Amino acid sequence: MIDRYGPWAVIAGGSEGVGSAFAHRLADAGLNLVLIARKPGPLERTAEEVRAKGVEVRTLELDLVAPDPLKRIREVTDGLDVGLLIFNAGANSYGHEFVSGDLDRFQGVIDLNITAQLALTQHFGALMKERGRGGILLVGSLAGYMGQPQISIYAAVKAFGRVFAEGLWLELREHGVDVLELVLGVTRTPAMERAGLNMDIPGLNVAEPDDIAREGLEHLSDGPVWVAGGNYKAAQKRAGFPRDALVAGAHEAMKRMLPKPS
Repeated sequence: MIDRYGPWAVIAGGSEGVGSAFAHRLADAGLNLVLIARKPGPLERTAEEVRAKGVEVRTLELDLVAPDPLKRIREVTDGLDVGLLIFNAGANSYGHEFVSGDLDRFQGVIDLNITAQLALTQHFGALMKERGRGGILLVGSLAGYMGQPQISIYAAVKAFGRVFAEGLWLELREHGVDVLELVLGVTRTPAMERAGLNMDIPGLNVAEPDDIAREGLEHLSDGPVWVAGGNYKAAQKRAGFPRDALVAGAHEAMKRMLPKPS
């Protein structure tokens, strides 16, 4: 892996959950890391843990929706031979009915999942194309296969991310750069726990972060899209037609998973 994707990897959203699992697995493979995240506590804890594996680690506490985040990132990464970008920062930061929601908050979801992702992908993708090797892994969501209530904007930006990955894969594969959108279903992460999602529903398929990271790295060269955690059939159903029953089913599932209003 280090010959193809090293010696440095950048993980946006690399402090906890799936991002932390990626950091540990890449450190085990000998890659040096640049970890980017908003929360300093989890960021430094993960950095200390992976440094103990013998790799070099740089950290950057940064909100990717801040103005020109790429400028801050380049201050840390310029001069490094970055062979892998993992964009794992695309969480749903605002769930609300669209017509009564706050447009500025919706814009934040768009800025994180589209604007920031495009800026980092273009910068590091150009460097990888020039050197003739590398990998770009964009973390997506099953939400991007079908519109859902309360998260209509999040579902839409995740659909954008998948189609973007498909086009980028076509552009970069002839230059030795692998592109993969890793589609996640329900995953046991701190972010989902903070959101109050009920992951103990009988029959619910819940993935563990380390399994997701392992699967993503194993299939990085199998782009443009890989549906992780045994959710391929679910993605097929969501992408199919007719949709009325599927939409109703998704609505009911969301109500069961989300915390009840206080």
